[in-house]
Order: sequence, then structure tokens, then C-alpha cells
Amino acid sequence: MRDSQTGPAGAAAAECLNILNQQATAYAEVAMANIGREFPALLFHLMKEPGDLPPRPAERTPVFYGSLDWHSCVEMHWLLVRLLRLAEDSVPASKIRELLDAQFTADKLAAEANFVAGAGRHEWPYGWAWALALVHEIASLDDAQAHRWLTAIAPLADALTKGFLEWLPKDTYPIRYGMHANSAFSLSVALPFAARQAQAGRPELAAAMEAKALGWFAGDTDYPGGYEPSGHDFLSPALTEAELMSRLLAQPEFADWLAAFLPGIADGEPVPLFAPAVVSDASDGLIAHLHGLNASRAYCWRRIAESLPDGDARIAPALAAARTHLDVALPHVVGDDYMVEHWLAAYAVLALT
Repeated sequence: MRDSQTGPAGAAAAECLNILNQQATAYAEVAMANIGREFPALLFHLMKEPGDLPPRPAERTPVFYGSLDWHSCVEMHWLLVRLLRLAEDSVPASKIRELLDAQFTADKLAAEANFVAGAGRHEWPYGWAWALALVHEIASLDDAQAHRWLTAIAPLADALTKGFLEWLPKDTYPIRYGMHANSAFSLSVALPFAARQAQAGRPELAAAMEAKALGWFAGDTDYPGGYEPSGHDFLSPALTEAELMSRLLAQPEFADWLAAFLPGIADGEPVPLFAPAVVSDASDGLIAHLHGLNASRAYCWRRIAESLPDGDARIAPALAAARTHLDVALPHVVGDDYMVEHWLAAYAVLALT
């Protein structure tokens, strides 16, 4: 990847960082409130006999019980750690650290590891990927308190790694639609953790992810992006795949791959990928996903622009699309219906950083 701190991509990054610093406290307050909000709760539970009912959320998963569902609560914790790392002077850092210190205890996180190894398999791959992203973010924070959190969360990281290594060989085909099961997005979210593991002498996860991703996507051409979005998407199947490949291919190879995959980017084609989605009812949890689609598209367009060679004709339209989608998504991060507010801030921070 080229240096995103230079040229148009660098200017876009600086602008996004400015927005983040302006909004960081509001995003942090939303996350802290959501983490402790146990109800309403959406639980997945397989009943094996009459009376086999799940425990209340905080008893089942004592860390990630808020924010409506497990994966959204993981995302809110990730958001807080990321803000500590990238915008600590712009957030109530002491308050955040006190909250996270109470959350990231060995006993609580051991229960989360047991959940992932058992009933938490329904969170594959999306929730698992975000949890690995959280571990990576804690490691990246790299201070004494974070080191303590990292030790406490190690059993969960181990359970997630084991789960990925067990499940990836079974996934013969990728899932390409724009919701939680999307294969490309989950691999991309988890790859930084896997790369850190490889650097520490544990290359198995990174190798498995890279091999699976290239096997699934390296030969894709002429993707029908004009058919997007679907009604409940919060991810773009086309753009998440392109973003993932930007991580796995060297710059010249990625530029060529993208030209075959989405050949019309320089001309603003396909038009639907450049036009933000319209959200008709934010109180409907599935329709509300489209706010996330706008934010995640902004993230993907920025990542694509940063991964192209200087002077590439696709950089300007990609950055323009990122900004257009951000302008539509960001007003809904704080103060909208709970079906939006319990998760959208994570995607806003992803897009801005």
C-alpha cells in the first residue's frame, strides 16, 4: 500500500481525523451507554429440550451482554479501545479506562471464551472477527493497562483462533451477501490480528486466511456491483471484497485485479456503488442496516483509494464516493433510533480511521 498520508488520500485522512476528534466524545458516550444496556437483547439459543431457556444476557456473557447483541457489544468495546489509541485527548479517557478495566477481568473473559467455544458458534464469522479486531486493538494500545487487558483476553483470543482454524477449511464457498455472514469483510477485520500473530511466530491463522481469501476471490472479474444494494445490506459485497484484496495483493497486482473486478470505477460506474443508500425507516432493525452500508462503503472506498498507485485515475472518484457516503451516514450515528445507535458508531470510527 502506498503512503496514505500523501496526496489526495492523505488530505482525506487528515479531514477524517479532524471529524473524528470533533465527534469522539459523543461516540464514546454512546458506546459506554450501550455496553451497560442489557435490554432489549437479541439472543440466539438452540433449545434442546422443554424448559431449556437461555440465561439473562449478563449471566451468559458477562462482558459482551449489552448493545442488543453479542457482536454489537464487541464492536462498542473495540470502538472505545480504538478511540483511546487514536484520539485519547478528545475523549473522557479516564472514564473509558475505568469502565474497560471493570470489563476486561480474567474471570469475565474466561466466561466469554467458554461461550465462543460452545453456544457462541453462531457468531461465526462476523462476531468472531470483531472480537479478534478488539484483541488486536488492545495490543496496539501498548500501555501497562492494555498489557493487563491483553493477558486477560488471551483465552478468548485462543478460542477464536482455534475456531477460525477449524471452520475455514469447511468453508468451501464464500458468502457474498451484505450482512453478517459476508466472508470478505470478516476476513479483512480479523487479518490485522492474524498478521500480528504471524509476526510473533504463529503464522497458521494468517496463512489460512490468505489462502482461503485468494482461493475465493483472486479470479473474480466483472463483478455485478450494479445490483447493489439489497434491502438489508450493511456491507457492500463488491467493495468489501475489493478492500480485502487490497490487503492481500501488492499494489501493482491489486491495481490490475481491481481493473478486472470493477472496470468502471474511473468513470463512476457502476452508479449504484457511488450513490448512498436511502433509509426509509431507521426504527426497523433491518432497514436501519442501510445506514451502516453507507458508513462501510465510505471505509471501503477510502481503503481502495489508499491502495492504488499515485496518479491512478480511480483515486479521485473513490475518495469522492467515500466523502459522499460519510456525509449521509454520520448524522445518524448519535441520537437516532436504538436500532441504529447500538452499533453504527463502530462503523463511523472504522470509516474515519
